[in-house]
Amino acid sequence: MKTRLKLRPISSALLCAALCFGSSAFAQNTSKTKSSSSTEDQYPDMVELDPFGGVSIFGQVNRGLDEKFITGGTIGGRVAFNFSKYIGLELGYNYMVNNVRLVTPIQPGYPSYDFSVRNHMLALNPIFNLTPRGSRFQPYLTVGVGAIQFTPTSHAEAVARSAAAAPFGAQSLDDNLQVALNYGGGVKWHLTDHLGLRVDVRGIFSRNPTFDLPNYPTGGVYIVNRQHLNGVDATLGLVFYLGKKAVPPPPPAPPPPPAPLNTGTITGAEGQLCMGKAINLHSTASDPAGHALTYAWKLNGAAQGTSSADFSFTPNNAGDFQVEVTVTDSTNPSRTVTAGPITVAVKEYTQPQITGINASPAELTCASDTTGTHTANLSAQAVGSACGGNLTYAWTVSEGSVSNGSSPNATFDASTLNFEGGAQAQTKTVTATLTVTDETGKSASQSTTVTVRCPAKMVRLPDIVFPKNNARVNNCGKRILIDDVAPKLTGDYDVILIGHRTADERGEVPVRTRGRRRAAERPLDEERVLNSAAVLSAGTGTCAHVDTSNIQVDWVGTNQTSTPQPGLCGTSTLPSSQKERRSSRVTEADQERRVEVYLVPKGSSIKPEGATNVRPLPEPEVKALGCPR
Repeated sequence: MKTRLKLRPISSALLCAALCFGSSAFAQNTSKTKSSSSTEDQYPDMVELDPFGGVSIFGQVNRGLDEKFITGGTIGGRVAFNFSKYIGLELGYNYMVNNVRLVTPIQPGYPSYDFSVRNHMLALNPIFNLTPRGSRFQPYLTVGVGAIQFTPTSHAEAVARSAAAAPFGAQSLDDNLQVALNYGGGVKWHLTDHLGLRVDVRGIFSRNPTFDLPNYPTGGVYIVNRQHLNGVDATLGLVFYLGKKAVPPPPPAPPPPPAPLNTGTITGAEGQLCMGKAINLHSTASDPAGHALTYAWKLNGAAQGTSSADFSFTPNNAGDFQVEVTVTDSTNPSRTVTAGPITVAVKEYTQPQITGINASPAELTCASDTTGTHTANLSAQAVGSACGGNLTYAWTVSEGSVSNGSSPNATFDASTLNFEGGAQAQTKTVTATLTVTDETGKSASQSTTVTVRCPAKMVRLPDIVFPKNNARVNNCGKRILIDDVAPKLTGDYDVILIGHRTADERGEVPVRTRGRRRAAERPLDEERVLNSAAVLSAGTGTCAHVDTSNIQVDWVGTNQTSTPQPGLCGTSTLPSSQKERRSSRVTEADQERRVEVYLVPKGSSIKPEGATNVRPLPEPEVKALGCPR
């Protein structure tokens, strides 16, 4: 069965009346708001308080026992915040007295069931004003949502639970809360700045309350649920406007007469100015009124063909130049100012100067002297003309290499200098030259020297290699001693012989003298050294005749600190017909069974790597050996 509102014509009439009245008020107010927009928003109506009273009318729900709310009164209040000219937000509360009658009796002979109800409705609504805030008449429309608490009075609940009402079966009568929609409109108008009247008519739509009664026939009263209830509230109230009335702004003051032009200054003539370089000047004159300006520049009294705030010229000579500028308002030629004349002082170029140059240390050693100093710091001080701009630096050396050569401080490296090998110390003088150039191309140069000394060098020759447990110098070893060593000992060199043996060899061997075996034994490494010295000094047969004072010796046993450099030559000073003894043949496997051979400058303290006790040659023992075969 459809729910219908029997009093719908009444609610429609009230709504129409409110809208018609609002429309007429809107029409009456339109000319006022249009004629003077400055009067809009002048009323202090940002916040409104609206106490009201009126009539509350509900329709009938034609289902079950035909639930009907009796027309009653309503009172309440609303608080509104108008956050824009046309839209506000309102919170309202209604207290309504509408008793309920179940029109149809529960059965013939019984009266209809009535009970007293008090309704509490809370709603939140946006308000859409048809005229702007501040209008004297302000019709509006609204629609919002809220809730209604349908509350039977305590007397009604007591009667429902009494024995006299037991046949009606209404003992469960209780409160019922329903969501409600409200919609409608009205009109507000200002009586004073802070007081107004308001007429409001709005419809109410919600589910019908069941008051916790049965929703189907049980022999007593019942209310069908899930039906809808329609109603109308028509109220009249006061409106209290909170706030302070806005004061219209004062009319704008007439514009002041234009201020005079600001002369400003001529900038760009500060600092060092040089001949041949462009000088850029600028006028800081300005017009407070913002009009376009024209410029007339003069250089030494002569007009220049420019009308810009910027002026450039390039002087071809040094001296003082006079510059001035006249500035004019392009819209009013009577407004004019002149800045200057100012003096522009132009300087001449001068050549850069080197005020100091130095090499530290001034003496170095060559690369072969590993304990010496091989690099020197080159430094210089130079000054350039203020008109010459930044300086560039270039270091060069007559020999060797230089790093960081494009700065005032460079480094000279003597490691790459070439010295001839030999027993004589050598010295070279290297010239380091600095050239300083400014931005104009003018330059200056100055030099200093570095002395590089190279001491006499030690020369290592191939090792003399021996077969296992053998101390005889074979033909290859004799070639090294007689052909390579002996010729060099007549000049600037001495020779150092260092003997070795391997761990798998005998520690001592019998001593051989002029072909006869003696009972005495000597360490194998020592015997190898003495035999090698005899080949150099015996002076008979195939042996050389080197003075024994030019020979120094050492033997270190199984110590193999130095890297072997075996001499495995296939020929010697012996005739080709003389074959090498089978027992004297050696291979690379024998390279640690050796005597090291070093040529050292006479009088030098240089000692070979791995030497432990270099001493003079024991002459008697060597002479006893004769010339080994």
